[in-house]
Amino acid sequence: MQYDKNKNDEREQLASRLGFLLISAGCAIGLGNIWRFPYITGKYGGAAFVVIYLAFLLLLGFPILLMEYSIGRAGKLNIAGAMRKLEPSGTKWHLFGYMGIVGNIILVMFYTTVAGWGIAYIYYSITGSFNGLSPQEVGDFFGNFLSNPKEIVFWMGIVVISGFWVCSRGLQNGAEKISKRLMAGMFVILIILVFKSVSLEGASAGILFYLKPDFSLINRDAVYAAMGQAFFTLSTGAGGMAIFGSYIGKERALSGEAMNVVVLDTSIALLAGLVIFPAAFAFGVDAGSGPELLFVTLPNIFNNMKWGIMWGFLFFVFLSSAAMSTVIAIFENIMAFTMDEWGWSRKKAALVDGIGIFVLSLPCALSFGPLSSIQPFGPGSGILDLEDFIFSYNILPIGAISIVLFCALKRGWGWDNFLTEANTGIGKKIPEWSKYYARYVLPLVILVILVQGWINLFK
Repeated sequence: MQYDKNKNDEREQLASRLGFLLISAGCAIGLGNIWRFPYITGKYGGAAFVVIYLAFLLLLGFPILLMEYSIGRAGKLNIAGAMRKLEPSGTKWHLFGYMGIVGNIILVMFYTTVAGWGIAYIYYSITGSFNGLSPQEVGDFFGNFLSNPKEIVFWMGIVVISGFWVCSRGLQNGAEKISKRLMAGMFVILIILVFKSVSLEGASAGILFYLKPDFSLINRDAVYAAMGQAFFTLSTGAGGMAIFGSYIGKERALSGEAMNVVVLDTSIALLAGLVIFPAAFAFGVDAGSGPELLFVTLPNIFNNMKWGIMWGFLFFVFLSSAAMSTVIAIFENIMAFTMDEWGWSRKKAALVDGIGIFVLSLPCALSFGPLSSIQPFGPGSGILDLEDFIFSYNILPIGAISIVLFCALKRGWGWDNFLTEANTGIGKKIPEWSKYYARYVLPLVILVILVQGWINLFK
């Protein structure tokens, strides 16, 4: 049975509610959950940080996600087309929608490269490339890997080709079906890794650090970091979630659907922490070690485990599944834009968009080798840092503010229209009074995140 029962709607539809939840969660769940969340949790105080993060997730991430779903379902188009369709005559809200599409493109310009690292490390784990290496040698291995342009471009190409191939198969037979399998496999592997990690000798200290709050460790920077992580984790603001709202029907109110995705996303992040912190404490390494955590620190941990090849293989399969679920979801959004706006067939969109994304991804892939001299933020920075900064600290918050105001203001889509759409169907309803929070509080909080991102850049 189709999730949307409207037979007159020619737009492709997701086959089931479960498919909608999993492909949406797949878009949100990615490297930010598996690397960034444990990394900043380790840096800013463990369990106390997690509590503050969860609070901001409900206050910040959830309402913006709900608004994106509502815009997508009401407009039945990509974020730019939907805002153009819903905006009052004479206004230009849809320009923010186009900015969101550009943001999706910038995101995959660097995300495809990092996703390629994860797939490469599956291969290296299987072949035992880390066996017998000292911690210094594991670090050197990663450095040599990054400086090999042919290899980096090859693995990036694998990500681009496989992602667009999946999307070319159709919404139901491609993106939805593969996302279900990736998410199911991800949960199974993650649970296995959690049981292994918490059973290690010495893991209890990491579990206590992660689960027993000590609020004396919290400072202003930790609060800003929790606010930012809650904002970034759901990938809201660039319209990536609106497209999945356009693929569903009106049987259910959207607040419950949005909350389910928040819970799925948060569960993956919390469980990833239960893999990393117990293992890090058990082997005496720093879980807040930054970018090296996934590709240097963890391989060293697996080297010291019995059956380390198997555990390393499982972890990088899990990591790559999370990364590819995001890649497929963003590719679907980019393809939907070209199909909606220019009337392209799905096959043509996959081919042309795939070639375009591959070419646009080359600067990041080459930034650790031939283009390493480009250091936009000073020594040690690169093209990846620039693209990440443009997307995460500019396009996401500016897009989020525009989406919130579009839904909350009379000169936008308007609160009454948003509320009607969000509350259509069975399930929990959004109260009328929440418009004051959406209109006056939420934009200010997002503005703080935007300003803080620039402050951190100059610091």
